[in-house]
Amino acid sequence: QVQLVESGGGSAQAGGSLTLSCAASGARSNRDCTGWFRQVPGKEREGVAIIRTSGGVTSYADSVKGRFTISQDSYMNTQYLQMNMLKPEDTAMYYCAAAPYSACRVDGNFALPPPGRMVYWGQGTQVTVSS
Repeated sequence: QVQLVESGGGSAQAGGSLTLSCAASGARSNRDCTGWFRQVPGKEREGVAIIRTSGGVTSYADSVKGRFTISQDSYMNTQYLQMNMLKPEDTAMYYCAAAPYSACRVDGNFALPPPGRMVYWGQGTQVTVSS
């Protein structure tokens, strides 16, 4: 069983920065694909960034490329989402999610998967960006 606990959400001004953390436990093979998803009330959950914990390969949504960075600690037990140049449209509930590596294979390549492929979810942390 994989458990994920997010922290680090909060409020920021547009142009500011926040860092989210996801503390993960459980078999590493079950969370080789770990990443961040977000959801706004009334809208579908969407992928933000994903990392292959065993190799460090990453993939991002186009909307956050160049602004957000996903990383992990050397023990591969904590994943981070560094969010810079925040925009009001980044306001959402952010969820950490994990799955075996197969979930992140899209058309034979490592890529940000649809939320339905993820197996384990954290409780979420709110990010609010004001203009």
